[in-house]
Amino acid sequence: MLMVKPALAYLDVIQAVRSISNFRSPPTTFRRIRRGEGRRPQRGWLDEARVVRENLMAIRRAGADQIITYHARDAIKGAWL
Repeated sequence: MLMVKPALAYLDVIQAVRSISNFRSPPTTFRRIRRGEGRRPQRGWLDEARVVRENLMAIRRAGADQIITYHARDAIKGAWL
């Protein structure tokens, strides 16, 4: 297993690893909490479900077999996928 971190910045690496080897490459994504960022979905400025879904789908399209993310619980509870 080979872990690619951070996933969105290295989608090309995920795709390259997948194309030349049999390694399982679970990329990781993390929620970036900065000043006020956590409030954006609460205020309606950002559709968090849509953003997470787009990010996870991009990682999957790059060839990831598994994705390790802090968004997993929210995605499952909210049926975001």
